[in-house]
Amino acid sequence: MNQPAHTEPLSSQLSRHMVGEMRSDHAGETGAVYIYQGITAVARWRQDAELLAFAKAHGNTEAEHLRLLEAWLPAYRPSRLLVPWRIAGWLTGALPALFGRRAVYGTIAAVETFVDVHYQQQIEHLQVNGGPEGLLPLLQRCQADEQHHRDEAASLAGPQKTWLLRLWCALVGSGSAAAVVLARHV
Repeated sequence: MNQPAHTEPLSSQLSRHMVGEMRSDHAGETGAVYIYQGITAVARWRQDAELLAFAKAHGNTEAEHLRLLEAWLPAYRPSRLLVPWRIAGWLTGALPALFGRRAVYGTIAAVETFVDVHYQQQIEHLQVNGGPEGLLPLLQRCQADEQHHRDEAASLAGPQKTWLLRLWCALVGSGSAAAVVLARHV
């Protein structure tokens, strides 16, 4: 879905700039899959059916994003830091899950707030500069899914956040931004 009908490899149609962006998206979606695996591990241990259902639904969406983005990323160009991204993702899910649902939902809202802005920058770049057929709708689809995740998580987290959760969410947002910069190049 969202892929051109011709046989030329999708990655060969990307500008150098967009290869870096696709690499950062691939790394980010890899991390996202592992965020939900970390949440799932702790939710199973705590026997929290609500959190398990949340993690499963969102994790499936992130796994689908990862699969779709892999078709666009040159096979030889994934981030060399995928192992650290997996570890960081798992910890970003598991640590707040130890503190309960509100911490998880606040974390997901923070991550997805960053991801929404990141996808929007790529969408605007493609709208101005053009790009291969099918890439813009794919990024718009991924962005819409991430916005839904953000809004659902923010609603579940509620309006009141402790100072510790606000600090954690700020750290998660900063870490996400740093990870994008690294993933574009490494």
